[in-house]
Amino acid sequence: MTDRRWDSALYEAHHGFVSRLGEGLIDLLAPQPGERVLDLGCGTGHLTQQIADSGACVTGLDSDAAMLRQARANYPQLRFIQADGQDFQVDAPFDAIFSNAALHWMPDANGAAACMARALRPGGRLVAEFGGAGNVRRLYEAFCAALGDVGQHVPGRFPWYFPAATAYSALLEAQGFQVLGAQRFPRPTPLDGEDGLRNWYAMFLGEALERLDAGGRERVLDACERQLRPTQWRDGHWVADYVRLRVVARLRQGP
Repeated sequence: MTDRRWDSALYEAHHGFVSRLGEGLIDLLAPQPGERVLDLGCGTGHLTQQIADSGACVTGLDSDAAMLRQARANYPQLRFIQADGQDFQVDAPFDAIFSNAALHWMPDANGAAACMARALRPGGRLVAEFGGAGNVRRLYEAFCAALGDVGQHVPGRFPWYFPAATAYSALLEAQGFQVLGAQRFPRPTPLDGEDGLRNWYAMFLGEALERLDAGGRERVLDACERQLRPTQWRDGHWVADYVRLRVVARLRQGP
């Protein structure tokens, strides 16, 4: 995963929708009692616990120390490990890998897919959902324009990996997976409160904001709100233009 620093308190307070929207993915995973499941990019552990509630033996993996401290505080009975999702090893193969809203933070998608393949037993399954092509395009374009208006350079590298379904399916197939389904779909996502847009930027593009003084940050965020209000302010709250990619795959059992 990237080496960015996460604000776990802000994540818990204002971004609970990330876990809530992943709950349906657990139904698709259908974890069974006794199965070994890896929650890749587990964050603060809420979905890890829901998987454990099925009776599965689940391990949460995340690269961020602050997120893992919060996960261990939330669920001290569960096992959490710190590792880079693009370069990790496991002691014993898992029956399934689950990943929600994490793979788009791993720009080395081939590395992540290779690690997932090595971490699964033959025939093991992968159920994942993350940002697909076009995800948060309006929010990101507004942010870049606002940065330019205060004389700041746009971030040198797009901070996420948002693939098309066909491209990601081909990537998984090259690592030995059989892709059973890959669906890209829009999911307009309400953000919490009147400051929801500002909190979203602080959470997910906060490193760019930290380069500015307090006045610069306010000018950028004010400009984003002005530009996005006609399209992203609906029924009394901000709406993020999310587009998701949901993938179900199985590791091939032989040549």
